[in-house]
Amino acid sequence: MMKTKSKRIEARVKPDTLVLVQRAAELQGSSVSEFVVSAAEKEARRALEEASTIRLSVEDQRRFVELLLNPPEPRPALARARAAHEALIGPV
Repeated sequence: MMKTKSKRIEARVKPDTLVLVQRAAELQGSSVSEFVVSAAEKEARRALEEASTIRLSVEDQRRFVELLLNPPEPRPALARARAAHEALIGPV
């Protein structure tokens, strides 16, 4: 089994922040490094999930569903793009 090599991250923090993190890590029974890495991973996952989530108002949700159920007729530019695609790639 291959072992993945870990990387180092360094950060400068204010003394009161370090005390806070040390206390929290101690309460959880982990080292400061384990605590910081765990917190950073949780926050990174949350940030990525939030960035990939689209939030719509109720009215926008209704409009979205309406357009899915009853799409408008394609505009001429879309018809031209489809014809160009089919000429280049083949039928869809």
